[in-house]
Order: sequence, then structure tokens, then C-alpha cells
Amino acid sequence: MAAIKAVHVSDIPKLDHIPDSTTASTLYSTFFSSFTGNNSRTNKFHVIGHRGSGMNMLQSPDSRMKSIKENSIMSFNAASKFPIDFVEFDVQVTSDGCPVIFHDNFIVTRENGSIYEKRVTELTLAELLCYGPQRGVEKLGKPLLRKIKDGRIFNWNVEQDDSICTLQEAFQTVNTSLGFNIELKFDDHVLYQEEELTCVLQAILQVVAKYANERPIIFSTFQPDAAELINKLQNTYAVYFLTNGGCEVYSDVRRNSLEEAMKLCLRNGFQGIVSEVKGIFKNPGMVTKIKEANLSLLSYGQLNNVAEAVYMQHIMGVDGVIVDLVQEITEAVFNAQNNGAGNDNEKTNTIKSMKEEEVDKQTLMTPRTKLSPREHSFLLKLIPELVQH
Repeated sequence: MAAIKAVHVSDIPKLDHIPDSTTASTLYSTFFSSFTGNNSRTNKFHVIGHRGSGMNMLQSPDSRMKSIKENSIMSFNAASKFPIDFVEFDVQVTSDGCPVIFHDNFIVTRENGSIYEKRVTELTLAELLCYGPQRGVEKLGKPLLRKIKDGRIFNWNVEQDDSICTLQEAFQTVNTSLGFNIELKFDDHVLYQEEELTCVLQAILQVVAKYANERPIIFSTFQPDAAELINKLQNTYAVYFLTNGGCEVYSDVRRNSLEEAMKLCLRNGFQGIVSEVKGIFKNPGMVTKIKEANLSLLSYGQLNNVAEAVYMQHIMGVDGVIVDLVQEITEAVFNAQNNGAGNDNEKTNTIKSMKEEEVDKQTLMTPRTKLSPREHSFLLKLIPELVQH
């Protein structure tokens, strides 16, 4: 039980600086060797790369959050080197109808000493691609800055930079074994009409239909009307509804809780829910209800960069996690699946050296349907400490 007491809940308020991977992996492996034993498992637990191999947090002191440009071809292919099935990324459509991969609603740039913001969807593809590194030429485009929620603006400096890419380029140049979790990105502050949503979704579906081939695809979105429409416009790919799980309040009640998210999914025939992890921890009883409704449940959020939080979701029955620290979490999961057998350093080196064709993705851990009394006790003790932050 000593390992349980070592949980780093004190670090959680400062999640832009994650505990180092060695400590997290060791604790994670210890948890699983203690709790899981040799129970057989049949359903896979998924680790999904957030915006590729991780989002960029330019304000963070943690260099891992500024390693590779998010939502880029370079980031997707970097993530594909690890045993994950999907990368998650954000798609918007330019004013001339081209689906592009970019998270923020606005391009922020500097011109003649002044800061300007330009809405992505109001730019043509050619105008958008002028920002940041230019593909195929040894020069930089217009300055690309980033404005965070508190209003601060940072130069978008990362160790490995890459240019803005289109959805088509991603299909054509990213490792074909990697599935795409395509988040349909819309602005929370804009009231969209059905005609506008339909136009955007059809532009995305045209690219998917032409270039996806056999690549696994999941659609997800926070926009309830867009979720309903994408489900009506196609019946090939799964649709997941994104929710903050009650962590924030919106005028649209469908967005305000896991209960409402489940109702929306059942009413429209969606395949699952993607919730902010804190929403799950605040309302753990919903996991059972969601699973009993035959819906899949994934999670996102900075807590998913903490191995202990991923562990708890595993024992709760969550189907997968979207993470920034792809290498660290996949190593932890790999170690956990092997129940701590062997030397942790040896196993870490093994997964680092795996070639794509050698990686058996079925070795990732899978959720169990029932908690032992010891697991249940651990969960109840740790969840309040996580949720309060």
C-alpha cells in the first residue's frame, strides 16, 4: 500500500508541469501489479494522442508541452511510433471550403508592431497557409502567435515546428495504421444555422470519403446540432458527443452534464461520449449507467497526463483516454499490462525501441467490469482529492 500513498495529488493544480515519466510509470506499474493479478480481459483500453503527440502549452515550464507543433503532420507521425490506435485533432473549414486542421478559432499574428486576430473560417486556404513555417521552402511565413484563455499572448515557439496542414494532407501523409478521431470544431460563441453546419460537414465528409480508405475514423464534437447532423449525413463512422461533464455551464442544457450527454446519444443513436475527466470523477456512478446503455466512454483533460488518474479510469470502466504525454502514458499502460513483471527500465526501453510493425496494440490494458473491495476503497479515497482541483 506504500505506492498508493505516493500519489502526486499535490501536483494536480499545476498540471502544465507533469510529474516526470519515470516516477509516473513506476507508480502505475506498481498499482497494476498490486490490484489486477491475472484476471482475463477482453475489451481493449485505448490511449489516444491529443492533437497528435500532445497539445502545446506555451505558458508551461514543462518542455514536453512545447516539443512538437500540435495538430501537425510531424506530430501525428511522431505519435504513430507508439502503440496507440488513434490521434485526435480539430478540423475547421476555410471560407473557400477546405477542411484544415487547427484548434483555435482565431489566427493571432503581429503586423507592423500590432496584434491582429483573424477568424480561421473567414480566411481562404491560401491566406491561412501563409502563417507559420512554409512547407517545401526554407523560410517562415507570417508570425503565428497564440492567445490563451486568460488573454496572454505567446510566440508559438516549439522545439520542432511544422506548417498548418489540411485534412487531405493528413490522410495522404500520416501512417496509414493510425486512426483519426476528427473533432468537428465550432465556436461556442457563434449561433450556427443548420444550413451552415451542413455545408461545413459536407466539405469534411467529401474529403473523408475520398481519402480515408480503410483508416478507422471517429467523429466527435461539442456542438450538439453538428453531432446530430453528421450522424444523419453518414452511417459509416462512429459519432461521439464531447462534453465537459458539468465542469462548465452553457445555455444549451445538452452540454451541461453526463446525464444530458447520455440522453442525447441514446436519442440520436450515437456510439459514445467523450467527457472531461473531472466530470467523470465528480459523477463516477454515470460510468456504469453509460456502459449499461451500451455506449462507449472516453475522456480528455490534463488529468489524463497523470498515470494515477488513468489507472482510476481503467478500474472504473472507462474505455480510453486522450492524452498529451503519449510516450509516458503508453509506457505506463504497457508496464501495467505486464503486471510489473521484469525490470521497469527494461520494459520502457522495449517499448521505445518497438518498430511499428512489431507493436501488438492488443497488449494495451483493457477495462474490467467489477472492482475489488480494495480497488473501490482506493478509488473513493483518491477521487475527492482530484476533483477539488
